Amino acid sequence: MAREFNTVGVVGLGTMGAGIVEVFARNGIDVVAVEVDEGAVEKGRGVLQHSTDRAVSRGKLSEEDQAALHGRVRFSAAMDDLADCQLVVEAVPEHLDLKKEIFGKLDTIVGPDAILATNTSSLSVTEIAVATSNPKRVVGMHFFNPAPVLQFVEVISTVVTEDEVFEDVKALAQRLGKQPVVVGDKAGFIANALLFGYLNHAVSMYESRYATREDIDAAMKLGCGYPMGPLALMDLIGLDTAYEILDTMYKQGRDRLHAPSPIIKQMVSAGLKGRKSGRGFYTYAEPGSSTVVDDALTPGAREGAAAEVRPIRTVGVVGSGTMATGIVEVFAKAGYDVTYVTRSQAKVDAVTAAITKSLEKAVQRGKLEESARDEALGHLTGTTSLEALAGVDIVVEAVVEDLAVKQALFENLDEIARPGAILATTTSSLPVVELAAVTSRPQDVIGMHFFNPAQIMKLVEVVHTVSTAPDVVATVQDLCAKVGKHAVTCGDRSGFIVNALLFPYLNDAVKMLEANYATADDIDTAMKTGCGLPMGPFELLDVVGLDVSLAIQRELYLEFRERGFAPAPLLEHLVTAGYLGRKTGRGFRTYA
Repeated sequence: MAREFNTVGVVGLGTMGAGIVEVFARNGIDVVAVEVDEGAVEKGRGVLQHSTDRAVSRGKLSEEDQAALHGRVRFSAAMDDLADCQLVVEAVPEHLDLKKEIFGKLDTIVGPDAILATNTSSLSVTEIAVATSNPKRVVGMHFFNPAPVLQFVEVISTVVTEDEVFEDVKALAQRLGKQPVVVGDKAGFIANALLFGYLNHAVSMYESRYATREDIDAAMKLGCGYPMGPLALMDLIGLDTAYEILDTMYKQGRDRLHAPSPIIKQMVSAGLKGRKSGRGFYTYAEPGSSTVVDDALTPGAREGAAAEVRPIRTVGVVGSGTMATGIVEVFAKAGYDVTYVTRSQAKVDAVTAAITKSLEKAVQRGKLEESARDEALGHLTGTTSLEALAGVDIVVEAVVEDLAVKQALFENLDEIARPGAILATTTSSLPVVELAAVTSRPQDVIGMHFFNPAQIMKLVEVVHTVSTAPDVVATVQDLCAKVGKHAVTCGDRSGFIVNALLFPYLNDAVKMLEANYATADDIDTAMKTGCGLPMGPFELLDVVGLDVSLAIQRELYLEFRERGFAPAPLLEHLVTAGYLGRKTGRGFRTYA
């Protein structure tokens, strides 16, 4: 039977600590909230007041409940006031010596049966525990920010933590309405170990000027459905905090992918710590504000863009699969005359039928007028002859992901398309420059990577090679805007933006599972409830297909030769066994 906690303490009343105080008080538990001095206590009281005021204004908390909540909290600048607490949660900054000092003091203040918990997100709970005379009662209780909102808590047990202690803390987390996951004492635990490798990779991408901060963030929000882009999230977390977490993870695991990107330390040294300082990767209206304001890096409207853009009136699409069909529909609905080429008349008819059905469904749901449906269908011309593309302004290739097949097609398109026509590929993993190189017009070749389903997903990665002409890039960016898509622009590197950031994170999740650190269910729960991602990594891998995921990961490894990008052996074994995910009924999970 788990013990009942009636009085708990919280040490440290910053954003995280004050949030933890609110969680306990909201759930009927008396809280002793302690800070280092009276000034810090008042600041912490203000954070709690602001948070609950906002909850009241949004109708999520009544004024009566707010008053009752504040009535359960006793603020103090004296740690001795924690003497009668059954549990004390430490939530001070991520400095090991500071935490050890606090735990040493707490050990002499609280009763022998009290549990001591640390909210550390990356430091060794074991090292903190041994600062006390009884490390068996020390546990990690890692809340996620904002604590009153996010439903996930990592409960970290060390090699000496008593079973009853972490069972009691796990039960308490459930009483607080959280989803607890019990894990061992490893730097980063589940969520941060996976999240910060991804964030660090995004920072490196920005640091190398591969893509702008806005494009990196938009790519992950629109391409993966993430609630925030990685650089905006770094600003929210705090670059100083992020540096400490990455540094700790690197020192423990020696994984080069966790070595903090140099620009992070430079920005922290310059005082650019993110939202809390008013400036990080973005500039904010004031310190603590979430409102982004323009600065010297904010992209403005391209001066003279109209003069740079080639006129696009007619579009050609080659392919008959799901992606090609979606792209044809996108252009037709935007009012462009589209000629699409497939290998047989049956496939021409199938594309027409699929688009007709899609548009009809949109009409029935009230998302499209009948006249717009008829107009879109009137823009379609299907054929089996590549020669029909001789007069179009741009050709978008969407055939199978096979370099030899695409190269043969581009050789043909180069001969058929008129001079000045743009040749675009929707490849998601192959080098665009290898397609450009087989043509006599490499300056007119570009990547135009739509996301599936093309009719719905707003993102298009515009990929320029070392040969692509600037006016071709401008034209495709402009075309994306005209068909209702958000273009992000990057160079011709394996994975472009989205896959280059997404798949190493998925691969890291497989490695974590392989190491038996946590179950697939716990890892998925951590990333969905702790980080707000729409799907956990194993859910996503099974949807994408393990064979597709392995192929992309191999491409990334071959391109970057980064040891950490080598595909996880477990992923390779599952693919070899034919367990490819939902499409075969079994992947990381088994499907009916």
